[in-house]
Amino acid sequence: MVKATQQASVRWDGDLASGSGVASFKSGAASDLPVSWASRTNNLAGKTSPEELLAAAHASCYAMAFSGALSRAGTPPQRLSIVADCTFEQTDSGFKVSRMVLNVEGEVAGLTQEQFAEAARAAETGCPVSNALRGNVEITVNARLV
Repeated sequence: MVKATQQASVRWDGDLASGSGVASFKSGAASDLPVSWASRTNNLAGKTSPEELLAAAHASCYAMAFSGALSRAGTPPQRLSIVADCTFEQTDSGFKVSRMVLNVEGEVAGLTQEQFAEAARAAETGCPVSNALRGNVEITVNARLV
């Protein structure tokens, strides 16, 4: 059985509103990614946010889950393109990640649009990041065969 632990770290300087930080991945794939409060509210200015990182994690995890599902069904994809839109909002009870929309386009021989869309929705249930968010974040999958 596979079991792995991954690690990311952040150093934060200053207060919430005017402070900023840098995020790094132990793998070395990314280091010193600038993060700030302002980047959470669409003032990106070259800095990332926890929600953008979560969207990247979800898109990449879903791509793997969907590719694996299509391959196991005998219709491996030539290409999948996933754009994840993560919504961060203020509610009466505080701030939260409320919604994730996975927009997937794929090149897959032997499938109709309907079959592709059905497979895309089914693959979302096998995505570990989807499963970590499920019950707390609304997840929507929009699929288009190209």
